[in-house]
Amino acid sequence: MTEAFVIGITRDAFYTIFIVSAPALVVSIVVGLLISVFQAATSITEMTLTFVPKILAIGVVCILLLPFIMNKMLQFTQHVFNLIPNLK
Repeated sequence: MTEAFVIGITRDAFYTIFIVSAPALVVSIVVGLLISVFQAATSITEMTLTFVPKILAIGVVCILLLPFIMNKMLQFTQHVFNLIPNLK
């Protein structure tokens, strides 16, 4: 196992993590921004107002994108398993 081999696996792992988590993070940012604008426009200063809409939005996105997420995770796992015979 060379240094380049380990760096390649680590790079693929970080790429997969980024691709899988990006939709939920983007939705969280957009919902948070919209709620912040709403709070600024209405002068509502309730700190807990952002949590429920964010949780619901992220839950919906995760349910809708579950096939995509599972596909990416399975591709990465199969890739790692296919690299096992190359280990020395």
